[in-house]
Amino acid sequence: MTTSVKQMMEAANAAVPRLAPEQVREMIAKGDVLVVDVRDAPEVETTGKIAGAVHVSRGMLEFRADPESPFHDKRFARDRTIVLYCASGGRAALSGKTLEDMGFEHVYNAGSFKEWAEAGGAVDHPIEPGM
Repeated sequence: MTTSVKQMMEAANAAVPRLAPEQVREMIAKGDVLVVDVRDAPEVETTGKIAGAVHVSRGMLEFRADPESPFHDKRFARDRTIVLYCASGGRAALSGKTLEDMGFEHVYNAGSFKEWAEAGGAVDHPIEPGM
């Protein structure tokens, strides 16, 4: 059976709740939340990231999340709340669905970095080249 990107996005958006910036701020304030930027490195280098977020490109997410992978990042724990974001929310939704398929239970889509920044969310700005 062939699946289209549209069908994949519909399934991901149905499975992974999308949060508004204020909801994300509240979750971060409560603690023990892993905020993950799944954009590609050049995007993060240009704009910065949500303050305290971990950058794991979408292509490496499964490897960082899987405890059996040699690339596993211990911050990815199946009982931890994980909030993902990207440039528009699409990659975050697909990433969230992937994590749910891997057994993560508390996964959320924070949408876009731009929404976060425009709502006054704290940002770790990129450093100047050569710094």
